[in-house]
Order: sequence, then C-alpha cells, then structure tokens
Amino acid sequence: MTRRLILLRHGQTHYNASLRMQGQLDTELSELGVRQAHAVGRVLAPRRPWTILSSDLQRAHETARALASEVGLEVRTDPRLRETHLGTWQGMTHSEVDGQWPDARLQWRSSPRWAPPQGESRIDVARRTREVVDELVESAPDWGEHPAVMVAHGGAIAALTAALLELPVEQYPVFNGLGNTCWVQLSAHPRPGDPAVSNAEPEVAPTTDAARRVLWRLDQWNAGITPPVDAP
Repeated sequence: MTRRLILLRHGQTHYNASLRMQGQLDTELSELGVRQAHAVGRVLAPRRPWTILSSDLQRAHETARALASEVGLEVRTDPRLRETHLGTWQGMTHSEVDGQWPDARLQWRSSPRWAPPQGESRIDVARRTREVVDELVESAPDWGEHPAVMVAHGGAIAALTAALLELPVEQYPVFNGLGNTCWVQLSAHPRPGDPAVSNAEPEVAPTTDAARRVLWRLDQWNAGITPPVDAP
C-alpha cells in the first residue's frame, strides 16, 4: 500500500516579508498570508486528505484551519512540528544577525549539526518531526492514496524531508527555499528486504516498527499554486 504525505508550509507573515527570523516566535499571518492559506486550501481539498496535523504555532494552525474548513476535518496540533528554535536570533533581521555573527547564517544553512546560539540544529529538528510521521504510520495501517497533510514551517519541513528520505546528514542542505503555502509530497512504499537486518541505518532513523518497514520517496518539492496568489 502506498501512503501519500503532504508537508505544507504556512502562509506569509510580516516577519517573512521583512526578512526577520521567526523560529518559534508565535507570529500571525499577514493579510496576504490569509489569502494564500485559503487559496491553497481550495487547491488541496480535491485531494481528499484524511487527516490534518499542524504545528501549534498560529501561523501554521491558521493555514491548516483554512484547508480543514474545505474538507470538514478537525486540525490536530503537535508542538513537535514547530519551526527550528533559533535561540538568540529569534526576532532579529537577517542583516542584524549577519552584523553580530558574520558568516554564521551560512554555516547554519550548510552544516546540519550546527545550531544558532541557544537554538536547535537541523538534526534536532529532524528527529522530533520524524517522530510525528512515524507515529502516524504506526497508528494508521489503512493509510493509502488519500494524503495525510502536515502543516509546518520551511526549516522544519526541509529537515523532515531529508530525514524521511534517509539522506546522509551532509546532504540535508539540498532542501531549502520552500515558499509560503508551497508543499512537499512524499510517498511511502514497502521497504525491500528485512529492515531488522539492515546495516545502513540512517542517523535520524525510523522510530517505530511500522516506520522501519516503509521507504519514503520524494514526489514533489516546492509545489505551489500557479499563478501565485500575490500575482498581479
């Protein structure tokens, strides 16, 4: 049985528009972000998702509710789907961070084990977000072509995607630049062979028995609405 998973990024916030670091600050959608959320909800509704999970931060939760209103589902929140905690960078603009920590943002983008001061690394985020997916695989044996949708954040989705695909940690930075209300689609297929005797367990490994029996593949990255909602 093939399981479909859609990872949807929230709509635009004022922090996004002003290049300010949000992390786990609980920011609101901008007016444009609200329009984006409802537009993407209408686009994804025909896919008939069977469950919608969301980060508990309001920018993700509001985006999830826009989809839920189209399909008649409730949104379940999970704090493990929150964005990367950016520590002392949270609330600062990109230029402010670059002024105090020259080249640090580049190091953060390119080194998955590196964390901002008092913050999380990409590996930290991959581990906690992967748990949510693995638990869903374990609890939903009938999950099939109709997708589960998880609404989260750009950095969290990038880390989770790399973890589900079992990439070497050094390759995690290949996933970047997910747009507001753009999404990732993955599909889970039966893993060939016996996962219990695998000699190549990834650093961010599956956390449940059912999750060890599936192999995730990437169907789409940075898919979105064409033309975008903010087009003239």
